[in-house]
Amino acid sequence: MSTQMDWQDLAMSSHYLTALEVKNCLKQGNIMEATTGLEALIEAMGRSDKRALRSQLIRLMAHVIKWKCQPKKRNSSWSTTILSARNEIEAIQEDTPSLNQNTIDSIWDKCFEKAVKEAETEMNQKCSLICLSWQEVFEEKYSLFDEN
Repeated sequence: MSTQMDWQDLAMSSHYLTALEVKNCLKQGNIMEATTGLEALIEAMGRSDKRALRSQLIRLMAHVIKWKCQPKKRNSSWSTTILSARNEIEAIQEDTPSLNQNTIDSIWDKCFEKAVKEAETEMNQKCSLICLSWQEVFEEKYSLFDEN
């Protein structure tokens, strides 16, 4: 590797290959180059975790929206998806503690917009919701058992 851009490209395409290249630099005693590669790898992994968080938040919000907009069509698959997405977000946050509530707050509005579009497409109808609260997304129970 010869430049910062090369490291960034490699790190974006493969975390594993980047780690191997960092290892090779260390074996060759090229500490500066290994450090540059490691920094690019850390940055790329952080972006990857944030993308995963954003994806799970959109998935979670879309199912909450469907739950709220189509009460007669609720099914166990929706409640399972809500639980699963919450668990995935929790796991991402455990692995990357910097992806905390502040991070979620910073992406909330864009994720909600995308979730509305996703839910509307799946429901084949317009969504009447203008927002979702933290409580609705992360704390409310969504279970068919609660309705009986």
